[in-house]
Formats: sequence, C-alpha cells, structure tokens
Amino acid sequence: MDTLLTALADPVRWRLVGLLAERPRPVGVLAQLAEARQPQTTKHLQTLERAGIVTSQRSGRRRVYALRSAPLRDLAGALSRLADTADQEGGPRATYDRYGRSLRAERLAAEEPGWADGRSFRFHRSLAGRPELVWRHLTEASLLARWWTPDDLRVSELVFEARPGGRVVQEYRDAEDSDGSDPVAGRAEGVVEDVRPGERLGYRLSPVLPDGGIAFTAHVGIGLKPTGTGTDLEVHWRITDSTVDSADFVAGIEIGFGQSLDKLVAALAADPHDTGSADTRSAK
Repeated sequence: MDTLLTALADPVRWRLVGLLAERPRPVGVLAQLAEARQPQTTKHLQTLERAGIVTSQRSGRRRVYALRSAPLRDLAGALSRLADTADQEGGPRATYDRYGRSLRAERLAAEEPGWADGRSFRFHRSLAGRPELVWRHLTEASLLARWWTPDDLRVSELVFEARPGGRVVQEYRDAEDSDGSDPVAGRAEGVVEDVRPGERLGYRLSPVLPDGGIAFTAHVGIGLKPTGTGTDLEVHWRITDSTVDSADFVAGIEIGFGQSLDKLVAALAADPHDTGSADTRSAK
C-alpha cells in the first residue's frame, strides 16, 4: 500500500493514471497529453508499473500502457473503510465534533470573570452493586483510576482522601501516552467537604490552568440510593469562580464527566461483586 500511495502522490503520475483510465495509450501520446518530455514520462510510467498500477506491452515500435484497476479498487476500499471508521455513529470523531461545537459556544460566552458562575450540570446513572460497593468506586484511588477520566484519557496521578478536609488531586494524560512524552492533558485539585459513606459525597474541584491559576471551582455533590437491582447515582455540578480562561474546561464537563460515569457503569456491571483491595492513594 505504501508503494502504491507513493507512486500516486506525484501530480504527473496522477495525470498519467487519469489518461490511462480513459484508454490504453503509447508513451509518446501520453507525454504529449501530459505536456511532459518523453524520457521523464517513461520514468514515471516505469514507477507506476513497479507499483502494479499499470501494465505495458510492446506493439511494433511502440510501448503501450494500460491501467490495472484492481490496485485502485483495493485502495478505494481501504480509504472507504477508514472513512467509515471515522464516521461511525457515536464514535470518537462524533464526540470530537460535539465538543468543538460546545467549545465555540463557551468561548463566545466567556467575556469576563464570573461568566459561568451558577451554571450547573446534573447526571444520573443506574448502577449494579449495592451503595457500599459503589462508594468504594467513588472514594478509593485504585478503583477511581479505572473510570474517573473521559474515554481517551488515563489517570496519571490520583489522590482522594475520603474525609472532610481531605485532599483531591486528579491528573490525566492521553490514554495512549505510555511514556509521558505528551503534555499533561489536565490537572485538578480540590478538597472533600461532605462524607456520608454509602449515602452522599461532596467535594470541590478546580481545574488548574497552565500558569498555575484555577479555571473555575466545581462544587460536586453525589447522592446514592439503593434500588432493587443496585444503586441510583445522582450527581450535581455547580460552578463558581469562573475565569475567562475556563471556557475550554466548561465546554467538556457534560461530555467528559458523562463518559466517566459510563465507564463506572461498565466497571460495576462487569463485576458488581468486586472485592479487590484499594488502599493506595496514588495511581500512575
């Protein structure tokens, strides 16, 4: 495939392919129609032949070239599959476009400090597992690290001290950044405020800007209610202290935290009776 793409990348060779798609033609005629010299045209045709795109045969004193359609159909199929992957409904590209629309809207709205103060977001999920198990996934670092990021990110540092006044630190990187060479995708720091095991968890969390300042403060309240099949989870985000530079973060709350909660749902559904220990405070 690489050889094929390299052969087609040259504008003159692409022009020759177009001419041969119409009908087989001799070298001299191809050179005239492509407005190129015959020696250079011959070299281009030889490159296309080595790549399997054209074939040739001698007819008297002339060498006539013809197009081979099979490699082009294979290439077209590969490109079509790539396009289908990118365009899959609800896939990563769709999320990218959705975030882009939100980003443009929030940047327009972010005209002065406090622009987003009072904004709120609500989330609801029905979870497998009793409230006690869900509580562990909300407060224990090794379990939090399994779900507390959007789909394309991974936790690189996590502290969650589940007590009033306890520290919260969340740092994340691209999910495929295995060696830490890509810049940190985000970092947030905060404090735990309300702890009622199995019932309610409250904390405030502030994304950190590149200059070390805060983008805004999110006041997050999480309520748990037992059901016949598990636990209902209700989450309420409320924003204060918003800066003009917070628009990029605010734009991603609904999408990003929604994806995180979906990962929590999946984690609990996969093993609602998970009893793994999780007493570490850091996940890297």
